[in-house]
Amino acid sequence: MAHIIVDDNEILEKAIKRFKRMVEKEGIIREYKKREYFEKPSTILNRKKKAFRRKLMKKSRRGRPDY
Repeated sequence: MAHIIVDDNEILEKAIKRFKRMVEKEGIIREYKKREYFEKPSTILNRKKKAFRRKLMKKSRRGRPDY
């Protein structure tokens, strides 16, 4: 859970920026968007397989050997 402590002499906009950075770093927004709607297990599996294939294609284009 992201939380910040705001000092009395700190500018509010600066504190909000700090909070946004912390939330982005922890991946809270990304996780929320991912869980916003139900996704069937088969859809999750297909998405992961597609991402893996894309990663392999990218590696093969660079000429790196697969280990």
